[in-house]
Amino acid sequence: MKNIIIKGAPGSPYTRKMLSICRYRRIPYEFIISGLDGKGIMPTNHLPSAKVELLPTVYFANKKGKLDPLIDSTFILRKLETIYNTRSIIPTNPVLNFLNYILEDFADEWLTKATFHYRWTYKRDIEKAGSTLSRWTSLTDNDDQILPIKKNIINRQVSRLKVVGSNNATAKIIENSYIRVLRLICNHMNNYPYIFGKRPSSSDFAIFGQFSQLVLFDPTSMAIADRIASRVVAWTGIMEDMSGMYVSDKDWIKNINDNFSLKKIFCEVGKVYAPILLANAEAISKGKSEVVCFIDNKKWKQDPFAYQFKCLNWIREEYKNLSKDSKIKVDDFLDGSGCEVLFE
Repeated sequence: MKNIIIKGAPGSPYTRKMLSICRYRRIPYEFIISGLDGKGIMPTNHLPSAKVELLPTVYFANKKGKLDPLIDSTFILRKLETIYNTRSIIPTNPVLNFLNYILEDFADEWLTKATFHYRWTYKRDIEKAGSTLSRWTSLTDNDDQILPIKKNIINRQVSRLKVVGSNNATAKIIENSYIRVLRLICNHMNNYPYIFGKRPSSSDFAIFGQFSQLVLFDPTSMAIADRIASRVVAWTGIMEDMSGMYVSDKDWIKNINDNFSLKKIFCEVGKVYAPILLANAEAISKGKSEVVCFIDNKKWKQDPFAYQFKCLNWIREEYKNLSKDSKIKVDDFLDGSGCEVLFE
């Protein structure tokens, strides 16, 4: 089978998510660092343009032998599941599958707020990110040549903080949640090395994608992880490449209701992410210009986000497609977590 082509960047958590998935699933791929095409190092003129330029963009060969671009890691990894049938990252149990879907979305859409916040809020994080990101496409340029590229990256990214909801009013909400997530995952590892057992699921890879930046790159968030969650730091390093790992279908969790540490992770989803999804949906449905809700008794404000409106609808669609028996089990597990409001 022909290699898939992945265009992305080392500083993109979703790119790192996808590369780690391909290594674990032993899927052959070619990696093109976005921005090097103009240097003639990794040309992309043979690749069709995606409708929306996002990282990563993955190119699959179609029946005619031509390449089709696909964006959004959630859909990319599920397309891979239809092509490659070994070492799946989607639990076969429908209840685990649904819970995994929620956690993957939580990592992709909530933890990314922490990734963006830490990188583009604090001075030394901004300096490191600006200096490093600008160098990925210009390794041989001197400091004077790289300076305008660095400034452009910093100015563009800092200006986008409001898009993800990072501001003076929400900073502590984001940071407190990041600390709780680190501790919750550390605690869960007393039972299992991965979220749903002894093998990684797509939610593990989604969390890894964000932690590849928060835990291993950005100084402020990295220092927090080093101080309170050394096990998560080690886990993030292991998740980078698990191509040699042996897995079995017996490795998935058998009984979720006996797993209190897993329930606590979903309580965090219900505490911080569910209120935003609902408030965002209301704002978009009623044409409001601002999303306002309360998280942990603190006011959250951000611009409406159309994509997360889709995320809520996709979660509800996944829930709707569950069998009656699976819904009962999901409802029982999520009862009191705060996530149950997503389906009311």
